Amino acid sequence: MASRPPPRFVVRPLDAAGRRRRVLWLAAAWLISLLLVALIVGATVRRTTPAAKEQRQLKALTKENDDLKQQVANLQRANQVGDIATRSLRQTLAEREEEISGLRADLGFYSRLTGGDAQREGLKVQEVRLQPVANSQAWNITISLTQNAKRGEDVTGTATISVEGLRGDKVVRLDWAALGDAAQSGGMPFRFKYFQQLHGTIVLPADFRPTRLLIQGQPAGDEAVSRTVTWSDALSGHLTPTQGEQDAQP
Repeated sequence: MASRPPPRFVVRPLDAAGRRRRVLWLAAAWLISLLLVALIVGATVRRTTPAAKEQRQLKALTKENDDLKQQVANLQRANQVGDIATRSLRQTLAEREEEISGLRADLGFYSRLTGGDAQREGLKVQEVRLQPVANSQAWNITISLTQNAKRGEDVTGTATISVEGLRGDKVVRLDWAALGDAAQSGGMPFRFKYFQQLHGTIVLPADFRPTRLLIQGQPAGDEAVSRTVTWSDALSGHLTPTQGEQDAQP
């Protein structure tokens, strides 16, 4: 039997479902590619639009402004530190000046006691200090009296105070009788060989503005001595022997 030649065409059943899947995959890939292209184009357009440029400039300016604010804050802190250091230095200098003033007063005091003062004999009003009494018109006053140590004998007597100032537009002088304690109307008594501090309280009228103090010491059997001190010097707490006027009274 003669053999047949192989058939030229093969008939196969149509796979409709597989074809649809391939079509759907191709369509999905095409849509995804379109979406990617749209995103890339959109981003490129946004970066090149005037609004995007303005946004970038705004960010740059904001950063620069923040940097400048930080620099200003740093300079302010440095200035504050400098101010604190300056105030501390001024305070230290003021304290040193006050200490030097006190040492000068002490030097004059001891110089007086040991005979180093030019005025070698007799009673002397060495120092006057004032301190206000809170919530009142009263003032506590401390007077230091000295005499030359070479005298070697007690000195006794009384000390009185007068205050000069302004009352309205007139210069007024308030004597001890108008200022002191009635129990010490004759003055504050003293008795010492080398030095003594007297303590008293004076009361000023409310409408009176004091300008200076006049202190008078009257030793028994001897000439009176006096010293005039400005009110501000007495408030400062330290007087050198050359501050104020000191005279012997005939």
